[in-house]
Amino acid sequence: MSTSITRDLAAFVAHLSYDDLPPRVRERVKDLTIDALACALGGHAGAETAQVRALAQALGGSQEATVVGDGGLSLAGATLLNGYLITAITVCDVHRPTLCHVTPEVIPPALAIAERGRASGRDLLVAIAAGLETTTRVGAGWHFPAARARGWHAPGVIGPFGAAAAAGKLLGLDEGRLARSFGLAGSQAAGTFAAWGTPTVKFHQARGALSGLLAALLAEQRFVATEEFLTHPDGGLLTTYSDGGRPEAVLADLGQQWELEQISLRLWPAATSVQAVITALLALSAAHDLRPQHVARVRVGLGPAAHAMHADIGWEDTFRALLSPRYVAAVVLHERRCWLDQFAPSRLADMQLSAFARDRVEVVPDPSIGAIGAAVEVQTTDGRVVVDRRTVPKGDPSDPLTRAEIEGKFRTASAGVLSSAAAEQALGLLRDLERLDDVRRLLALLRAPS
Repeated sequence: MSTSITRDLAAFVAHLSYDDLPPRVRERVKDLTIDALACALGGHAGAETAQVRALAQALGGSQEATVVGDGGLSLAGATLLNGYLITAITVCDVHRPTLCHVTPEVIPPALAIAERGRASGRDLLVAIAAGLETTTRVGAGWHFPAARARGWHAPGVIGPFGAAAAAGKLLGLDEGRLARSFGLAGSQAAGTFAAWGTPTVKFHQARGALSGLLAALLAEQRFVATEEFLTHPDGGLLTTYSDGGRPEAVLADLGQQWELEQISLRLWPAATSVQAVITALLALSAAHDLRPQHVARVRVGLGPAAHAMHADIGWEDTFRALLSPRYVAAVVLHERRCWLDQFAPSRLADMQLSAFARDRVEVVPDPSIGAIGAAVEVQTTDGRVVVDRRTVPKGDPSDPLTRAEIEGKFRTASAGVLSSAAAEQALGLLRDLERLDDVRRLLALLRAPS
């Protein structure tokens, strides 16, 4: 192993080619891209989206870069807003080993630079793969438990590295400038769990995307930065943001084992720690024909960490409701589905639903459950007790979403934003992304009609 881990990671990105990606990795990158675009389309319904749009519009007067499901903004504006859109309704991916939402940081700058440079779909696919792998590899070396103990929130800390990798790859940066872009990305690393329970945790992702874009564009201009940010003894990421980290994990089997395959997807708009609750409740409802009027009590068991973060959250507004296992359990039992309309203010004001969530749903800590699992026990009014335990939710790499499920999510999210014809044409181009000659064809379909 060389003494410069950052430089070696940059070399991997600089030399990565389409042929280096195993077929399963290519398809996984397509899955993650389709899912991220679905999230962005759904994100227009986010409660704070208009505020972030106003900020994005203030970042420049040009309209060269597409905002998914909207018009055009500057490179910086589109990157920031697309990053927020992907995470706005709490339905984007998560790399569970680091609790990092990855696509909101990586895909927006890649789209902006690819569109400006008229890149091919193949080049975009490779750049996204490079960004996803960079983020998760830096996360692996970061040693998340130690970083989490210090309060760091991963997307704003490690996300800028992946964003810089994706943008830098499309800009054609050599390994030296890519390494300096990582130094610039790390110099913007920030975001802590003090923001938990507020929309600012989602802004960490958007700002991470913008930080990576700025890092790559500055590196393109040969701006000087350290080429060894990760392990620098005085202020390096692993030494300052963690306990020294696990530097060997950044490069271990790089290009042979793909950490991006450990990124999970979410089928439903709700917190990561609540996804297993939804998985279990839908399975119980289907297996036992549960009806809310016949349910006497619901007991939701979460791992201690998830319980501490979620158990006491109410449903005063949409964002909190998406984090609340009690409200989510109630609405899923009532309607046997989970999408954003069920978290609208009119639904939150339903007194009968709120009474069910308050009086019949109990959330308890269960040390036997892992960090992302759930145990749901439902007692019916006739005395039956049915139980479903999940170690992982639907969408985990061990229980992945199918391409058909991801495309279904895209169609659901695009309704009311894109025409059905545009949505289907976009899905067709995404399925064969490596054959697309110019990504502007795709992005033209993703712009909302004026």
